[in-house]
Amino acid sequence: MPSKVDDLVLRLEALLFASGKPMSVHELTDALSAPDFRPVQRALRQLARTYQGRATALEVRHVGDRYALQLKEGFVPTAHAVTPVEMAPRTLKTLTLIAYHQPMLQSLLARMLGDAAYEEVARLRSLGLVQADPKGATLELRTTRTFAEYFGIASTRPEEIRQFLEKKLGVTPSSIAQGAAVPATAPPDGASPPDSAAGARAGEAPGPDRSGGPAVAPTTETPAA
Repeated sequence: MPSKVDDLVLRLEALLFASGKPMSVHELTDALSAPDFRPVQRALRQLARTYQGRATALEVRHVGDRYALQLKEGFVPTAHAVTPVEMAPRTLKTLTLIAYHQPMLQSLLARMLGDAAYEEVARLRSLGLVQADPKGATLELRTTRTFAEYFGIASTRPEEIRQFLEKKLGVTPSSIAQGAAVPATAPPDGASPPDSAAGARAGEAPGPDRSGGPAVAPTTETPAA
């Protein structure tokens, strides 16, 4: 018979699995109708440690001030083969900013978009469209080969991607600020779309998928990346 603490851990696991997006401690506390967030916070840490000690394709990651149950990075390509792509306008705008300004610091992106940037980066990483490398106290973001292939760009070089965005799509810094985004619903030449449901688990978007790819690992920047 599980203890109360163990039961709370399992209930949190169920919430994260079903949510399809990262959730904050306070959101989880409300969902559980718990009177105090502190036991929830402790249980989340216990859940994360439990996954760290398991031989499993899943992990619990801290995404900004939220937690997500997602696929480990190495298993994301496997999930991409069976999940459809969906990207919200905010996600597309984030991707466009990164593609246009890369290499781009996540801390700068967060100043431009607010805390939502952390969740969007997690989503884009889960789709395999963006990679993030440690850079001081933050992460340096750039698009991947998958991004170039998906959007029919012949090069992975940042300057050529920028030229593609400007010449083919009319993207400029001002248009990005007004909400322009890379179109992702119809990839050129019938390219196979990277999966968004795989990202959904990562602390990303739609539906109760469990396959989310690597969310942004927390760093020392504030909020944790």
